[in-house]
Order: sequence, then C-alpha cells, then structure tokens
Amino acid sequence: MRTDPSPGTLPAREHLPAGNAGTPVLDVVIPVYNEEKDLQPCVRRLREHLARTFPYAFRITVADNASTDSTPRVAARLAAELPEVSAVRLEQKGRGRALRTVWSASDAPVLAYMDVDLSTDLNALLPLVAPLISGHSDLAIGSRLARASRVVRGPRREFVSRAYNLILRGSLQARFSDAQCGFKAIRRDVARVLLPLVEDTGWFFDTEMLVLAERAGLRIHEVPVDWVDDPDSTVHIVRTATDDLKGVWRVGRALATGSLPLDRLTRPFGDDPRDREIQDVPRGLARQLVGFCVVGGLSTLFYLLLYSGFRQFSGPQTANALALLVSAVANTAANRRLTFGVRGRGGAVRHQAQGLVVFAIGLALTSGSLAALNAAGGSPAHSTELAVLIAANLAATVLRFLLFRAWVFPDRPEDGPARPVAAAHIPSAHIPSAHIPSAPDRGTAPPPAGATTVPHRPDGPLPRRPLPHPAHGPYRTTAQVRAGEAADGTWRDGTVPLRPARPHDTDPGDPR
Repeated sequence: MRTDPSPGTLPAREHLPAGNAGTPVLDVVIPVYNEEKDLQPCVRRLREHLARTFPYAFRITVADNASTDSTPRVAARLAAELPEVSAVRLEQKGRGRALRTVWSASDAPVLAYMDVDLSTDLNALLPLVAPLISGHSDLAIGSRLARASRVVRGPRREFVSRAYNLILRGSLQARFSDAQCGFKAIRRDVARVLLPLVEDTGWFFDTEMLVLAERAGLRIHEVPVDWVDDPDSTVHIVRTATDDLKGVWRVGRALATGSLPLDRLTRPFGDDPRDREIQDVPRGLARQLVGFCVVGGLSTLFYLLLYSGFRQFSGPQTANALALLVSAVANTAANRRLTFGVRGRGGAVRHQAQGLVVFAIGLALTSGSLAALNAAGGSPAHSTELAVLIAANLAATVLRFLLFRAWVFPDRPEDGPARPVAAAHIPSAHIPSAHIPSAPDRGTAPPPAGATTVPHRPDGPLPRRPLPHPAHGPYRTTAQVRAGEAADGTWRDGTVPLRPARPHDTDPGDPR
C-alpha cells in the first residue's frame, strides 16, 4: 500500500464546457484476454450505440491483456477500420493493470470501462457518464443490486455477488451497492490522483478504487442497470473470490493504520465559491458528536468493568485511578482515529500527553465525588459508588469533548496554495505524452521531473461530436489518439507494446 506524501488536494468539480475541439470527451476501455470471437461484434455494437446516442466525441480503446489467440490482430484491424477505435497491447495479464495503464495515458476528461461481453444494457452508458460531465460526481458505477435493476443470472453468481458486498460493508464499511459490475466511469482529474494509490492489478482493482474514493469523501454515483449473465464467462469464481478477500484484508489493514494519504483526494465543500468563503463555522460537529458519544459509551463501559476488577484487590481511590488511566489512553486513541479523523502516528505521543491532562481533570472530578460520598455516608454500597461515578463521568465527558475539540484535536488549517499533483508514471517511449496537458502556472513550485499535473479547469471547451456526412461517415474530422501514433503524425502499427505503469508492477503468476 503506497504511503508517498500527499501532493495536494483536488480542485472543485466543474461542468465541462461545451465547444468545438478534437479531443474525445469519453474514452471507453474494453479490457480483453483471448476474446477473438466476441471482440469485433462488441466493439461495433458499442461504436454504433455511441454514434447514435452520445452527443460528443468519443474513443473506444481495446486493452489486450497478453492474449495468446488472435485477439491482438482483431483489435488492430478494428483500429485500422474505425477512426474512433484504438488498440493497446500489454504483455502482462490483469484487468486492473490494463485500466490503470490506459486511463493514466488518456487525454479524455471522462474515462470508462465495460466488459467485452456487454452484459450491461448500453442504454445505461449515458446516465453513467452524465454526472461526471456535469461535475456532479467523481466516479460512477453500474449497480446490479439496486432495486430498479433487472438482472438475469444463476443462483451461484447471485449468492457470490451479494455475499461479497456484505463482506465489504461489514469489514470496510463500504456504502456502494455493487463493487464488481464491469461498468464504471471516473473523471480524469480524479483518476490522476486516485490510481497511484490503488495497488491491485487484477479483479480487486475496482473494489480498492471505490473504497479509497469513498473513504476520501469523493462522490460516487450509482446507476441501476439491466444485466444478463454471460454463460460463457471465463472468470474463475473461487480464485477471484480468494484474491478479493486478500485484497479486503490488505486495504482494511492500511485504512486501520492510517498509512494511506487520502487527504490528497479531498474536495472543497461544494462547487459554489460562496461555500468556500464561509468563515468561523465549525465543521463536522454533528459527526464528531456522534463519534464521541459512541466512543464515550464504550469507554465508560470499559472503565466500569476495569473499576469493578481493580476494586477486588484495592481501595476505591486506587481502583478508580487505575481504571480511569487505562480507559483514558484507550479513549484518546479511539477518539483520535474515529471521532476526529487523525491518521498515522505523527503527533500520537503529544495527543496522548494532552489526553492525560484531560484525564487528570476527569480524575479530579471522579475522585472528588468519591471523597464526598465517603465523607457523607461512611461505607457506601458498591452500587452507590457506581452511580456517583457515572454522574461524575458524564460531567467529565462534556468537558473532555470540549477540550478534545478545541485543544487536543483542533481543526487543521486548509488554506494555502495548491500544489501540483503527481500522476502515475507512464514510460514516455510507449505512451504519447503530447496529449497529456500540464497544469496552469499558479505561482507554485514546479512538479518533479517526469510528473504531470492536474489542471484546475478542464482542458479547453468540451468537443461536440460532428454530424455524420453521407460520403465520409461520422467523426472523420474528429482527431483521435491511437496506440502507435508517432510524434510527427505518422503511423507505425495498430497496436503497440506497453510496459507496466510502474517498474515493479508485474505479476507473472496472475492467472487473469
């Protein structure tokens, strides 16, 4: 799991403006492995649907995952015949590897992918990408488990899909309904920052991307789909499920330890500039109160159990001090991570020291209450002691929250100049770099060598698809980017071998 320092935050989402330009608005990637029979009808059907229904320029990219049959030749022939189609060849398997490689190099502002079997009804494609074009959402997914979806598949796949999503909800607290539907889209500015954090190169790529995006607060749009299972699917369910469970464990451990720099994916609070000019308004108060109450309730129960245990061999004051000390350390750690969202080990010792000061105040309240009780009643019953301690702890809890929020975990300032965001490295010898725009100069330090930057605004106006011409066919005037295009505009071949997005991104044992 990558822990490189955060280069900055994402800009506010904006509607992509309409206009005339040659860059495609949508790049639909079709990852394939040994699909020589289904590839041609799939691509032609998808192209015909987009030409008939999509109002802007588009591209279809066939990403070949080291196929051993005639799939590369079919892809090259389609790229030569259809101006909207390009082909990319990868020498390693893995759907996630193919998506990361093509998406990282694409110049389209909206990136999507779908399975080659076209199990999902294509009428859901425009609703999938429309929220990304409008600036409403960061990612979009097709959901087979939404109430409005209509799905035809066998009981085995139905059970595996629902069980997997229940695991995600229980272990990673995922709120999206369908992680593995092969029908997703993402904005390019989000992909530039999110993809370097995603480690998986296979089928778990989708889930990891969605979990990290959701944890970072990005907006995920779900579209109900009509979906028909492909009976000839070559996906190995048991092997895929095993790899997915390993991925769930890996991502869950990284999130629990706070080793992921998710702050690089934060968005401003809304797209209206007035939302970002509001001053002196406490943020997240309701969520912090809920989290603090939950942690406080569990801490109080833990404290009472400890007190009852220590009381068996010590006096009330000693038992109270020991129980409060242990529970205070646990309470500070839990509130640090769950209530106030502080991740990583930085400042943990200082926070615990400040938490012990707060503990001393609580100790004074509870010890004073016990002393007053003993002075008034002599030898009070154990139940009376517990009642007095509960009342004193309630008062200490209110004070603890105020001190935690204002002193121990205050809101960190988020002002300051935005910094350039480093994108995943793509070897320049294999991916045309002229199509990747650089960010405008905002007075910030230049990005490191070999890195691209995320523009604050989209790259020019959104191109509209030219109307079909009877003699030349549609899109003949639309500039397309294909694998194999040289810098001088000449063509070498319909396909080109690509190295992995990262030097260590190889997995010879990947069966997919």
